[in-house]
Amino acid sequence: MTWKDPGKVAEYVGRVDRLSARAAGEAELVEALPVTVERVLDLGCGDGRLIAVVMEARPDLVDAVGLDSSPPMLELARQRFHGDARVVIDAHDLNDPLPGLGPVDVVVSGFAVHHLAHERKRRLFGEIVAILRPGGVFANLEVVQCATPELHEEFNRRIGRSGGDPEDVLAEVEPQLGWMRTAGLVQVDCAWRWRGFALLVGQGPSTG
Repeated sequence: MTWKDPGKVAEYVGRVDRLSARAAGEAELVEALPVTVERVLDLGCGDGRLIAVVMEARPDLVDAVGLDSSPPMLELARQRFHGDARVVIDAHDLNDPLPGLGPVDVVVSGFAVHHLAHERKRRLFGEIVAILRPGGVFANLEVVQCATPELHEEFNRRIGRSGGDPEDVLAEVEPQLGWMRTAGLVQVDCAWRWRGFALLVGQGPSTG
């Protein structure tokens, strides 16, 4: 099954929404947000949960855009934000270059970038730098490769996904932090980690 399959999407949403580690990672993501957030972009927005987290934390937010390539996920996100003019949910495959969206204060992503080939990850980080306002934040709540296969399978077991997902293209934390720095992000760090979940954060460079 792929992410275009309603059954896989329903299983994922039901399982991951119950994980306490996900909630902990989202709490750390909120801590990484700038004090003022007017525009946010969510890459691989899924059912819109992460946009909702940002909107709750920054209620003065003016504009949110969510991108995803899964029709069932897009439908769930559009249902979640039905009638909220601040939120636009669009179909977009992250394997393709980001569309022209203008400057944003924050780019977030939740468990999506790890589906991309490593070279595409690196290009995507550069595209994120190009649209982030100076000092803006990129916060990627991500699935990462554990140090050994045994540790990673224990992580998979704990999140109810024994054997992993065949669509995953995982990387360890340190290479990804290096790719983010090479792309031009600053203040780059792993802000939080629990086994194979990690929050990778960087800021847009200052123009001064």
